[in-house]
Amino acid sequence: MAYMLILGMGYTAARLAVRLRGEGWTITGVRRRAAADNIAFDDDSAVRAAIAGATHILSSVPPEGDADPVLARYGDAIAAAPALWTGYLSSTGVYGDAAGAWVDEASPVGRGRRTARAAADMAWGELRADMRRFRLPGIYGPGRSALDRVREGKAHRIALPDQVFSRIHVDDIVAGVIASFGGPAGAYNLADDLPCAQNDVIEAACDLLGLPWPSLQTLDEAGLSPMARAFYAENRRVANGRAKRLLGWMPLYPTYVQGLRACL
Repeated sequence: MAYMLILGMGYTAARLAVRLRGEGWTITGVRRRAAADNIAFDDDSAVRAAIAGATHILSSVPPEGDADPVLARYGDAIAAAPALWTGYLSSTGVYGDAAGAWVDEASPVGRGRRTARAAADMAWGELRADMRRFRLPGIYGPGRSALDRVREGKAHRIALPDQVFSRIHVDDIVAGVIASFGGPAGAYNLADDLPCAQNDVIEAACDLLGLPWPSLQTLDEAGLSPMARAFYAENRRVANGRAKRLLGWMPLYPTYVQGLRACL
């Protein structure tokens, strides 16, 4: 029986769990606190038993400070597990700033602000020969998209004309993870086909909702949080060709236009 253990049941992992349960999989989730169909992260015996019994193991837990909490606590058990497949949800932030150039899985990592994420990405890659690492750009989907920010009055248009980002619809991440079950191990960028300025996405969301565009602001005028401001400190286009070639993956939402319409 196909049995996936998911460490960290966040937005993307929970979406994957729903899809796999619908296909007959058994899913166990690990959260900070135990709940229905989930076990607590610090319940060592339960987590280690699940690791030993799972056919597929996925971690979506980001680093805390300088350490990956899953590797620190359960890395030994995962390394020795009899699972047929293992995976880790990483970030394209491992590539750092590319001044708007394209990055692919062969590009250097660890050059940007997310040094802990880059270190975790590499450590997961070295943990097992069957490890798949999914490097993800900005994730959006139902309940978490530019449409929601526009509706809530939290959307910004920032005057950085050369700034370019990549993004991915959550269901295309789910499809990429599933496609990897029959594909080779390694790192995969799961991004859509159209890197573009964040302003383009905000404007499209406003148009779909029939609302006016927010005024154009500088970073200082926008009053962004340090985390949101750091988003604009890097500039890159993410290539997705490896996942297409080796996994046969094709995004259902190849651009933000289709993705936002689906969310709407």
